Amino acid sequence: MGLWYDTRRSLRRAVTPCLGICALLYFCYHTVQGERGVIAYLRLSTQLERTEMALRDSGEAREVLARQVGLLRPENLNRDMLDEQVRRTLGLTHPDDVVIYTP
Repeated sequence: MGLWYDTRRSLRRAVTPCLGICALLYFCYHTVQGERGVIAYLRLSTQLERTEMALRDSGEAREVLARQVGLLRPENLNRDMLDEQVRRTLGLTHPDDVVIYTP
């Protein structure tokens, strides 16, 4: 038939695999780089670990503060804790105390 017919026939047979390969590459790219891809998943999991560590640290700090507040409640007032807080807040010392300044 001719060169033009053979060329058109070859191109028609090559279009479908090319479109399939392009679609496959598109989906592979977005699987790795996309908004919900592998890299985004890894970034979110490291951020989740850091946030959980911060939550644990703040929970521990909260428990320490809750214990200190519990010692200052009127029902079971701890005089040593009260004295420590007053001295820290007001900057007062007893005449027999030795003050050591730290930088």
